Amino acid sequence: MMLGVQKRLAAGIFGCSPKKVVFDTERLAEIKEAITKSDLRALIDQGAIRSLPSRGVSKSRIRVAQAQKSKNRRKGHGSRKGAAGARTVRKTAWVHRVRLQRSYLQSLRVSKVVDKVLFVEVYKKIKGGFFRSKRHLELFLTERGVLKSKPSSNAAIGGGK
Repeated sequence: MMLGVQKRLAAGIFGCSPKKVVFDTERLAEIKEAITKSDLRALIDQGAIRSLPSRGVSKSRIRVAQAQKSKNRRKGHGSRKGAAGARTVRKTAWVHRVRLQRSYLQSLRVSKVVDKVLFVEVYKKIKGGFFRSKRHLELFLTERGVLKSKPSSNAAIGGGK
């Protein structure tokens, strides 16, 4: 039975593809005689013609990935696109580093570990980008004899000389 026209018209009514239109096999003769959209609408209301539900795309895999990303996973070299400067702006990294060093130096000044003269000298070195990190600043002050040296992890284990 040729029902291509009916299928196309029904698809227009449903607003879907003709592939999604399904006819009731018991009432094919009745459907064949329906040649107008109003005839087809009546058959749709009776249940002789129906459309298949659209298949969605499952989000389960996306949800698993998002859960991992919220735990800071999936950030390895294979997942990265662009230069390092595109992921973390150099200026932002600089600001964080300098603020950390300055706050640490300020805390040493408040606790009277660093005098005013040394404070100004080290503050200017921080501003000039002399120190790579807070650890580097601590090392500098330890070499100057301002801070007491911390025992290294190797010495604590027994590997130090």
